[in-house]
Amino acid sequence: METSYTRLFADDEGESHFADITVELVLAEFAPPAPPMGVSSPLPATQAAFMNGPAGWTGDWHVSSARNLFVVLSGEWEIETSDGSMRRFSSPQVLLAEDTSGKGHRSRVVGNEDSLALVVQLVRS
Repeated sequence: METSYTRLFADDEGESHFADITVELVLAEFAPPAPPMGVSSPLPATQAAFMNGPAGWTGDWHVSSARNLFVVLSGEWEIETSDGSMRRFSSPQVLLAEDTSGKGHRSRVVGNEDSLALVVQLVRS
């Protein structure tokens, strides 16, 4: 079993890019006595919060505030990297935002619907 997410990162020159990441899910006793289920390797986290992006919200060039796992619960986001790539994220897509330095990215809530996301701040690696 596998799952995937998108990684947003800055290279050594400060340019931001996307990368598609695939993660293996291994059968494990995650919640005994429930039957085993597919589980990935854990990502150590420091805190989590829900974030509401109102329809039409736009964030000009900025870096990520921390290594954030960004899980879209509703609505749709468009993210642009400094290399010119653009991607849209909607439920249930996941973005690992790790561009904590460099030129950063632009983001906006697209469409007429507010967006709700779960942001999990990860331990710096």
